[in-house]
Amino acid sequence: MINIQQYEVVFIINPTMTDDVVKETVEKFEKVLKENNAEIVVSHHWGLRKLAYPIQKKNTGYYHLFEFRVETSIIAKLEIALKRDEKVMRFLTVRMDKFSIAYADRKRNRIHEPAVVEHEPVVAAQPKNEEEAA
Repeated sequence: MINIQQYEVVFIINPTMTDDVVKETVEKFEKVLKENNAEIVVSHHWGLRKLAYPIQKKNTGYYHLFEFRVETSIIAKLEIALKRDEKVMRFLTVRMDKFSIAYADRKRNRIHEPAVVEHEPVVAAQPKNEEEAA
């Protein structure tokens, strides 16, 4: 029986890499997913960000997120590929439940919708009696 779940993986690439190397690294993991019949829902590059704590004496790193649907057994292959790549400093893979999938969908849709802010009309306060008017 095939068990397909939705996952999210975030990985941090060494900040000393050039933009081309970062792009190649991301494409490498995207290829690993596609070769194993994963359906990539979202691929989002967060760019260079400050780390919460130093990793390998580095204070920053290039973050990238993949959200994808794949057979459960493929996660081990992806994580082995992430562990073997020296450019990847850390990674975290999470299986998404129905609530986190719904939240991620709402968040994605909100980003692409134009911001509409409705305001109440501003009405100047009228004095109640002559003393307040003076």
